[in-house]
Formats: sequence, structure tokens, C-alpha cells
Amino acid sequence: MLISPPLQMFSDAQHEAGFCLMYEECGKNPTVSGSLLESNVPCKNPGPAREVVGAHYELLKEVCPMLDQGEGQTFACCSPQQLISLQSSVSLSKAILLRCPSCAYNFAHLHCITTCSPNQSQTINITRTIPVNISGTEKEAVVSYQAYVSTTFSDASFNSCKNVRIPATGGYAIGSMCGRYGSTLCTPQRWLDFQGDSSNGLAPLDIDFRLIPPQHNAAVPEGMVPYAGIALGCNETTPTGGEECSCQDCQESCPPVPPPGPLPEPFMIGNMEGFLATSLILFAIFCLLFLIFLVVKCILHLCKRKKSKSGKDKNANEVHLNQTVNPKDITCTDRVSLVTQKYLGSFFQSWGIVMARHPLKVIFASLLVVAAFTTGLMNMQLTTDPVQLWSAPNSRARREKDFHDENFAPFFRTNQLILTAPGRPSYIYDSLLFGTTNFSGLISKDLISQLLELQQRIQAIEFWSDELNKTATLNDVCYAPLNPGNPSLTDCAVNSLPQYFQNSIKNLNLKANMTQLGVTKEVDWRDHFIYCVNSPLSFKDITALNLSCMADYGGPVFPFLAVGGYDNEDYTAAEAFILTFSLNNYPRDDPKFKVVEQWEAMFLQIVQEYQKEPSTNFTFAYMAERSLEDEINRTTIEDFPIFMISYAVIFLYIAVALGEYSSFKRILVDSKFLVGLGGILVVTGSVLASMGFYGWVGIPSSLIIVQVVPFLVLAVGADNIFIFVLEYQRDVRQPGEKREEQIGRVLGSVAPSMLLCSISESVCFFLGALSNMPAVKSFALYAALAVLMDFVLQMTAFVALLSLDARRQDGKRCEIACCLKVKTQRPAKPNKGFLLPFMEKYYAPVLLHPVSRIVVIVLFLFMFCASIYLMFSVKVGLDQELAMPTDSYMLTYFEYLNKYFEVGVPTYFVTTKGFNFSDVTGMNAVCSSVGCDQFSLTQKIQYATEYPERSYLAIPASSWVDDFIDWLNPGSRCCRIYTSGSNTGQFCPASEGTLKCMKKCMRLPSSGILRPSVEEFNTFLPSFLTNRPDLQCPKGGLGAYDTAVVWDNVTGEISASRFMAYHTPLRNSQEFTAALLMARELAHNITMAMRMIPGTAEDFEVFPYSVTYVYYEQYISILYEGVVNICLCLVPTFVVCCILLGLDLRSGFLNLLTIVMITVDTVGVMTLWSIDYNAVSLINLVTAVGISVEFVSHTTRSFALSTLPTKVERAKEATAKMGSAVFAGVAMTNLPGIIVLAFAKAQLIQIFFFRLNLVITLLGMAHGLIFLPVLLSFFGPPVNKAVLLELQEKKAKEMEYSNTAHYDNASFENNEIPISVLPGMPFTE
Repeated sequence: MLISPPLQMFSDAQHEAGFCLMYEECGKNPTVSGSLLESNVPCKNPGPAREVVGAHYELLKEVCPMLDQGEGQTFACCSPQQLISLQSSVSLSKAILLRCPSCAYNFAHLHCITTCSPNQSQTINITRTIPVNISGTEKEAVVSYQAYVSTTFSDASFNSCKNVRIPATGGYAIGSMCGRYGSTLCTPQRWLDFQGDSSNGLAPLDIDFRLIPPQHNAAVPEGMVPYAGIALGCNETTPTGGEECSCQDCQESCPPVPPPGPLPEPFMIGNMEGFLATSLILFAIFCLLFLIFLVVKCILHLCKRKKSKSGKDKNANEVHLNQTVNPKDITCTDRVSLVTQKYLGSFFQSWGIVMARHPLKVIFASLLVVAAFTTGLMNMQLTTDPVQLWSAPNSRARREKDFHDENFAPFFRTNQLILTAPGRPSYIYDSLLFGTTNFSGLISKDLISQLLELQQRIQAIEFWSDELNKTATLNDVCYAPLNPGNPSLTDCAVNSLPQYFQNSIKNLNLKANMTQLGVTKEVDWRDHFIYCVNSPLSFKDITALNLSCMADYGGPVFPFLAVGGYDNEDYTAAEAFILTFSLNNYPRDDPKFKVVEQWEAMFLQIVQEYQKEPSTNFTFAYMAERSLEDEINRTTIEDFPIFMISYAVIFLYIAVALGEYSSFKRILVDSKFLVGLGGILVVTGSVLASMGFYGWVGIPSSLIIVQVVPFLVLAVGADNIFIFVLEYQRDVRQPGEKREEQIGRVLGSVAPSMLLCSISESVCFFLGALSNMPAVKSFALYAALAVLMDFVLQMTAFVALLSLDARRQDGKRCEIACCLKVKTQRPAKPNKGFLLPFMEKYYAPVLLHPVSRIVVIVLFLFMFCASIYLMFSVKVGLDQELAMPTDSYMLTYFEYLNKYFEVGVPTYFVTTKGFNFSDVTGMNAVCSSVGCDQFSLTQKIQYATEYPERSYLAIPASSWVDDFIDWLNPGSRCCRIYTSGSNTGQFCPASEGTLKCMKKCMRLPSSGILRPSVEEFNTFLPSFLTNRPDLQCPKGGLGAYDTAVVWDNVTGEISASRFMAYHTPLRNSQEFTAALLMARELAHNITMAMRMIPGTAEDFEVFPYSVTYVYYEQYISILYEGVVNICLCLVPTFVVCCILLGLDLRSGFLNLLTIVMITVDTVGVMTLWSIDYNAVSLINLVTAVGISVEFVSHTTRSFALSTLPTKVERAKEATAKMGSAVFAGVAMTNLPGIIVLAFAKAQLIQIFFFRLNLVITLLGMAHGLIFLPVLLSFFGPPVNKAVLLELQEKKAKEMEYSNTAHYDNASFENNEIPISVLPGMPFTE
């Protein structure tokens, strides 16, 4: 064919019905270069339309059925060769439109009218021809013409196609057929303009579509009539038998789907918030009951004044004011309590004497036991994987994750940079093709070049791998969807803006002159970028650059994964580049896991070095898949000194506070540095023994255990140490009593109280181990045994150590230099120190003043009710940012992620075994194209995306079933059979020539609804899954679906498959948890519907899976989990208290009530101080219960065993005696260590260890030292009459031997009996 230079720019043919302007082909269009298809153009050939008969007629019926008037009655303006070219050209677009038959029919209708209509001359007007010589004959090739179409036809055709989906991406097909405008800005005119633009690589010639509204024919040349044929609605059947389009592709086909119900109304009582009103009512009721109690008490008190001296005292004891206790008045409970206390006191007294007499042997034996347990540390496993820490192995999310990973491999690892260039001004680009466009300062050639340079530097990472025994590169570990078997570097999935230029600086620098509508201008990378972000699936842009938009690895680059920080899809105004490297995710025991982690370490190193380079123009954030774990481990190591300083401060305080300083000269004798150190070593030994034991057993530890358990045991242990040592220091050795016997007697006095607390806490933690959460369970086990071991070592090693220290002190030897002695004698009177006298003289009297008592009760009731209200406002969750140290680069990444990302995480709807996909009914229950159920799996997901604010789903699910059906459709080139050659009878890919593959895989049925038989399904599914998508067949399943279907090629059963959708951007824990709940609700609905299909197994299930679900599932049940765990901890505190106090139910209840109030108030303050409720909080709340036992149980027991005449006096005694020890031992031990934690780098420690533990300690101190004494003074148990009876009997015996008696420090077992309590003394309040 020879081309003649002159061009014909007009048409002089006659425009009338029955006439053609074009006929036959004149070869390839010489004005088109770089076309993706053969650009055959028609010849100018005016004349009457030709009758089509025979094979010509049959071909016309197949390609343009709307022109069929019956054989012998059908005329057309196209030859058979033109029909073949038209079929080839249209088939590419029809491949993605066949889901909607009426849309495909209208699309073909439009091009058939301009190419083959018998009234062609009335519709088109030739505007440009080129003289050509074909086989010696001079002809004119048509390279441009005008097509006049009525807007009624064009608009109806466009409307039938605008909602057709591409299942693989969830996007709209029209987006890839509208060029630069994408689906959002596409209109009928823009849609047709793209179809008629030869520069797009698909159209063989230029067609200027003129859309003429009805009754506006003035602009139409004389004799021409705008085509106004009937365009089918998407909800109509086609004349060829095609069914109406599905709801997913056609809104008019959707059944009436009721919108989601209204959100639950907030709980209101009248016009007031319900929980606030409830709390106020509750406070009013409590105050009213307390007022009634006071009034009744006052009345009874007045009545008693009028009675005789005989009656009940205020403790409800039947006692005559001038008589002794009658043995008949003693209750069984009093006797049990006395026996319990006598037994415990006697046992611990004997125990203490033995320990004190053989201190070195006891210490040596204790060391051996601790050492034996500690050897288990060699087997201890430290769990750092967040999944194993917070998700139980049998939890639903964990089981679903395991199922997904076993069948589809773990979700790929993400390594990402988000880059910005703040301060760079935006600019306007006047594009020839796209008009005036605003570009942000970031979208510039120099920055894209720098981004590409950084990308290539990362892609070039190399390192020696011992696991692979070779130099490892990116392609050894990268995710390569289109070539997973043996990927090269360019097969690796890297998503970035430079991929629009195939990572080529040459392509980025390309420029070309281009003429559009008579205007010639230069086009460059900006025109290509604008086109690609609006049409990312294009293999060729419409500019003169002739570049593809596909990435170098063969996949599309969706703009929301390449840029961020834009509004309403205005991608050119984006404020951030997004660069993502996707790597394969290997199991931790796979050798390649170390390789991929090493690559990520190199990735982080390169990025950090790049960030420090002076020439860097970017401000950016970055992360690797390993970053979270790395940063948590880093902060743990860096904050380790903080914990050590905290423990050192506590040790220093204990060592100083335990000393009894009588004079400056004896300061080194009376100090207790070694005793304090011994106490710390006891705590350390108990923690190590606990960890070693569980190391032997095989229960893994965690960093939380290493950080929290020592702190907890130190709080508990220090309290017991202070109670024991202070009681010993305040005690006076009795005449003839040896030091060991004194230590034993003191231990018998205080050890039952220590036992009460330790057993309560230990049982509490053991019951807490019933939790399903691994981190909470392991923490509870470790803490329980550590507390128990701490008590055992205190009863053994510490008693022995105190005995040694007492011997040293008796010998007046200095503590540090034991060989040195001082001459100053020890004072005969015990030194009570500062705290005890202060409590006795000032604090207790003021606190227990009648007015103070009422104020305290009302104030604490208000705090309790306010905290109940605040409890319902506490946030549940743990945002990832809080797990990072304050100087972590991940904090910047999370900030950028929330600011710039416009799409959320992907989520998969996974099907399990037991559903027949190969059956027609099964396919219809899943797919969403023509003929599918209106409430199929993918269709329900589509409905959910229409309400993203409720469903948290933004993009519908990709469907391999839909694309498989479209792939089989004979209207496309995708599925053909070899008809010649060595592969005859086998699958023929679309890239193969037509002559070798003359047979389609399937014929289109008359109904237009294509469904493969079971045999065809099993035969062609493997070919579909391994077919690489390309221009000829964009429906190939490789990359998109080859890992989405687990198919047994023997039985033909699909044991697992998945359908990928996208969440909306999720910003915090609450949104992640809500998204999980909504996805599960939707999946359950789908499951129930699919189980109704005959042949479906009863255990078949559809469940949602996302990489984040396993972390956030805990927040669904954590409220219930927390209530159960705390209740399990509260029960033993009540039961143990009752048992060890001799079935004293009232003391047990008051003890329990105070601990409950501390816990509730703690949660209330959490709301005020922005401390979210999560697993870490739960661990601390369980710890709070344990520490609260220390704050209240000692005081409760002291009050219960006191024999002073009134409750107020007993409360004063308990407050002064035990309150001082609790304040010095628990509060002042904890506070210095807690305050040091405020300087930790980790936000997790600052919030959940500093803030929360400070709250727990302050509230525990307030309730234990303020509220509890007042509560006991009102509602405490009466005096134990059995103790009084024994006292008076003992007194009577003593008086037989002596006429006078004076008790400076009388004691019974472990109870100090004050001098004022004598037989016959009155017991009044």
C-alpha cells in the first residue's frame, strides 16, 4: 500500500437514507502510531447500502444484531472484513461490559450504527481522508469523521453502562473508558470522545461525536439526521435474549433494600443523660439511707439514756455496764474467730522462733530453693509477638487468621514511606488535553525524580544471607503477583507514582508536540500523570507520549495507593507521595523470615540515612513491617534503667524508713540498710522463682510480666516487711524472753494479717488466670506464684535475716562495718517514731470526729457515684501510637497515615469448605453480574458499601466468580481452544493468534446468562487462575485471584476462597473494633443465606478477615472479660478474709465494699485522665485489687480483733497502729517508684504504669486511711465476746496471785490488749 501526500479534509457525498459514505477497508491508519490494536480504517466509497447474505449476514447478526432485518431484507454499509475488525475492536471494551448485557448491546449498537448502518450517510460526515494505493488502485482512506447522535440515545447508552463494575478492582468500568476524566467526571460526551480518540491506542481513527439534543437540529448539516435509536435500559432484557443487568451494575435493577435502622438513641431519663441521672439517683438513695441510719441511731441513743444501766451497747452486745461477760452470750462465730486467731498466732509464733534460732541454715535453704526454681529461666520463652500476647489461640479471630494463613498464606508485609514537601507553592498547568489544572508543589518533576532515585536505591538492597547461602536481593522476598514462581526485580510489587512511568527517568523526561482541535502544544509527564490517575487500567495514554499507565510489574497503580492528601479525587493537588514495598510474609520458623527481616532492617537503614542527607527535599514518615515490634523492644530496653532507678528509690526509702533512730551516735547501729536490702532480695527471689518455675512448665513470659510483676510483689512485700519490722521495733521484750522468742511472738501477732493479704492476692491472681487473653493469663499466673513465694520467703529468709540483724543490734555493732561497736546504749523505751504518735494524737481524732465522719461518708459516696457515671464514658481500646516511645519515628508515620491516606485496610470475606461453587445455583449465590441472585454474597457486600458510615466498607468485594464467568464469555478473546498445532484441544491464551485458536471455550446461550457446567468449571478454572491479564484479556485471574481460590484438582472441590473489599479509613481503636463487628454481622448474614442453598454443608461459613482483626477482637469482649476477672479477684478477698477472721462476714463484706469502691473510682479517674480501657489497663486493675487488699485488710483485721469498748475507739486504734504501717509500707513505698516512671520514654509506661498506678495508690491510700476507718466506726463488727471472756478469765487467775497488776504491753497471741480493757469495765461508744 502506497500513501499519497495530499489529504482530503471534507465530504461531498450525498446525505440521504439508504446510502453509505464508507465501505471496505483501506489498510492501517497511517496517522496513528503506537496503537495497541490493528488500526484498520474504512475506504471512502459513497453509494447505496449493500444487501448482506450468507456468511456475511450471519456475521452481521453476530456482531450487530440490532441491524438484522431478516435474510434478504438486511442492508449494510460494511464488508465482512470490516465486521471482523469491528468485532475485534469492540471486544476489548465489551470484555469488561459483558457483565451487563444491555450495556454491551448499547455499546455495540453505537459503533454498528457509525460503521454498518444502511443509513450511514445520514449519521456520519467524513472530515478527513488520505489517498492510498491498494494493489494499484487509488482509494481514499477515511481517518476522521463526524457522527451525529441524539442525546436521547447517547444519554441512555451512557446511563446503562455507568455503574458496571470491574470485580477485580471494585471500581467502575466506565473509569477506564473515559480517559482523563475517570468514572467520577465522566459524561456521555466525554465517554464518546474517548471512544473516538485514535491517540488512546484503541480507536483506529478519530470520530467527532456530535451529541444533538432533540429539537436542536440547526447545527446539523442539511440531509443529516442525528441517530435517535432506542437504547436499552440496564434493567431491560436485550433482543438477543440477554437478561437485565444485576443490581451491582445497574441501580434500576436493585430490589427495594431498606436502609439501615436508626442508630440506638442515647440513654436518657427525661432531658438528662441516663447514666448521669442514674448516678445522681443512686447518690441520693445512699445519702437518704445514711441519713435514716443516723436518725435511727440518734433515737436509739436517746432512748438508752432513759433506760436502766442494763441493755445493749452501741456494738449490739448484751452487756451489763457493771458486769462481766456471760459465757452464755458468746456466739459460735465469736468462738470460731477466737480459735482461728489462737491457732494462727500459736503456729506462726512457733514458726518464727524456729526460723530465728537457725538463721543461717534458713537463709541457705531459701537460697537453694530459689536457685533451683531460677534455673528454669534458661527455658523461659519471652513472647513479643503481639498476636500471641493479646489473642487467645482458641479465639475466633485467631482461628480465622490461622485458617486464612494456612490456605492463602499470611497477608504480605508492608514497608512504606509517606513523603511530603511542605512549603513548596502550588502552580497552574495549562494542558492541551485537560485544560487548566492545579498542581500541588509536591507533584513536580524534580521531586518525582528524587522519589524514583530513593525507590531505586531501596530496590538495589543486597546483603549476604546465611539462610539462603547467597547474596539476597528484593526479588528473593518480594510479593510478585504476576510471577510468583521465579520473580525478577521488575516483577516485585512496588506501588508508587514513578510506576506510572514504569520507573524510567527517560519516560519521565519525554516531551512531544501534539495538535488538538487545531491547537498545537507540547505535552509532557504532567499530561500523562493526569490521564493515568483517572484511568489507571490503561495500557496506553491519549497523549503523543504513547506511554502505558501500568506498573513495570504488570499491575495497575491505583492513585489512592500512590498519592495522598487530596480532596474529592483531585489527585494533582495531592500533598503526599506514597511509596510501598510489598514483601511475602513467612512463618516465624521459616528460614526466609530472617531474610525478610534483614531486608527490612536494610530498608530502615537506607531510609534513615536518606532522611539525614542535606540534599533531601522531603519531609517524610516511614515504617517497616517489623517496626512495631522493634520499637516496643527498643523502648523496653531503653526504659529498663528507669525501672532500675524506680526500684533503687524504693530500696533507699525502705532502708531509711525501717530504721529506729534514737541518737546520732547509734545511727549506724539502728539503721536497717541490710534488712531493706534483704527485703528487696526476697522480692527479687520470689519473682525469679516464679519466672523459673513457669520456665520449667513451659508457660511463656512477656515484657509486661518483667516490668509489672516485680513492682506488684514489691508493693505487697514492702507492706508486710513494714508491718513486721515496725511491730517488732514497737514491742518490748518480756522479762526472761529471748530475742528469738520475741521475734516469734511478734511474728505470731502480725503474720495472720500478712497471710490474709498474701493468700487473698495469690488466689485472686490464680483465678485471674482463667482469662482467655494470653497476656492477662500469663501475668496472673506469674503474679500469683510470685506473691505466694514472697510470703514464704518472708516467713523464712526474712525472719532469719531480721534475727541476724537483731543479734547485731544487741551487740551494738555497726551495720556496714560489723567489727565496729558503739558504746551508746539502746533506749529502754521503744521508739515509736514520728508517724505512730502523729496518727494517735492528731490524725485519728480529727478523722473520727463526729462531723468529719459524716463528711467523709458523703464525700466518698459522691466519688463512688460519680465514678459509676464516668465508668460508662471510658474509652475502650489501645491506639497503636500509645505503644510507641515518645521519640519513635512510628508516631510520625501514624500521624501521616491518618492525615494522608484516603482508603482503609483491605478485608477478605473468606468461605470455608462445604459450598458447591461449580453448581449454577452456587455460582448465582456468589456472583453479582447478570443472572445472579439479588442478595448474593458479593451483592450484599455491595449494599453495605452504600452506607460506609455504618458498614465501614468503602469498596465492594472483588469476585473471582464474576470474572471467571466474564472470562468464559465468547464475546471476549479470553477463553479459546487451540484448533491446530501440538496443543490442540487445550486452553489458548488471548495473546495467541486467531488462526490457531478458532474455537471458543463456551457458546453463549440464548438467554444470555452464561454459566459453565460442572465439567467446564473444573476444566477451565485452573486456566483462568493462571492466565496473566493483558490488553487482549483484562479478565485473566493471575495476580488477582490465583491465591484467592484453594482448589482440589482431584475432587474439584473448592475448600477455601476469598473476596477482597476495602474498609473506609479507620483512625482509632473504636473504629477498628466497630468495623470488625459490622463485617462479622454482614458475614453471618451471608452465611445463613448460603446455608439455605441445597447441598451446602451445615458447618459452611463465611467470615471476614483483615490483618488488624486479631488485634482488635479483644475489645469486643474486654468489658465482659474485665468484669469477670475483677469479680474473680474480689471473691477470694471476701472468702479468705471471712475464713481467716473466723467467719466474720461483716468484716469480709466491709473489706470487699472498700476494694470495690477503689476499683470503681479507679475506672472513673481513668476517664478523667484519658486512660483508655484495654488489656494493659485490665492487668493494672487486677493489680489494683491486689494492692487494695494491702490497703484495707490489715486495718479491717486490726479493728475486728480490737477489744476497746466503742467502735470509734477501735477505729482510732486500728488507724493509728495499722494505718501508720500501711502508709509507710504501701503508699510511701509505691509513690517514689511510681513517680520515677513518669520519666520513661514509652507512652505505654507513662500512661498505664505511671498514671494508672499513681491513681491506684492514691485512691487506695484515701480509702484505706480515710474512708475505711470511718466506715468501720459506723458499721464495723461488734467486739468479739470470746476474746473478752478469755481476757477476764485470765485476769481473774492473775488476781489470785497478785492484788495489783499493771500491763504496759499486755498481749494475747497476736492482739495487744490495752490497759483500759479490764473485766467489769463499761463498753459504751
